[in-house]
Amino acid sequence: MTDKITFITGGSRGLGRSMALKLAQQGIGVIFTYAGNARAAEETLAEIAAQSGGAAALQLDQTDPAQIASLPDRLRTTLRETFGRDTIDHIVNNAGTGHWALFADTTGDQLDDLYAVHVKGPFLLTQALLPMIEDGGKIVMISSGLARFALPGYAAYAAMKGAVEVLTRYLARELGERRISVNTVAPGAVETDFGGGTVRDNPEVNRMIADATALGRAGLPDDIGGAVAALLAGETHWITAQRIEVSGGQSI
Repeated sequence: MTDKITFITGGSRGLGRSMALKLAQQGIGVIFTYAGNARAAEETLAEIAAQSGGAAALQLDQTDPAQIASLPDRLRTTLRETFGRDTIDHIVNNAGTGHWALFADTTGDQLDDLYAVHVKGPFLLTQALLPMIEDGGKIVMISSGLARFALPGYAAYAAMKGAVEVLTRYLARELGERRISVNTVAPGAVETDFGGGTVRDNPEVNRMIADATALGRAGLPDDIGGAVAALLAGETHWITAQRIEVSGGQSI
């Protein structure tokens, strides 16, 4: 049995997977969602089990309000079966998607898609799970370095992340009476399959990012997973309403 349990959206691959593994290494139980890749979810669960951690996975399309509305009952059942309790200590709103398009070429459908995943989904999901998070818990919202520096083609995506950062401050203010801390973690460019894996697979792009980063390389998933685990597992309750960029000093 674990003392703490974290709920992560989009935990089967990329940054979410690293968060789940790092938290499990800290002895924190994990329940994560995945959109459709059941095989990746099973592989992540197996890796957590191999290090004697407790975990479970739930399929969730967080753009579907009906699925979010039914999530508390599903989560409560999974919590009881896996951990013998019916509350969580942490929420990490990590699930995301991306569209690259110059501002002049961005379509309404692209805007709607990004809004549904990055703003509406986390808003409604956090709202639905508020009765299940323990007083004194922690919430982490995932933003992006692109909300601070500007690269052509990411106007719509970055605007959604800007909304996430504003929402973080409002959540911190309104949930403070329950001693729930709420912070934003903003990764820089990371070597994952996000955006078609460009940062990971395109040597020219990777080198350009490394040259623009104080620590001299692009980020790795464990850079972000380790930072989120440290924020959730550490004595960090007095940190709230903050934007914590984890970018190695990109574009400073």
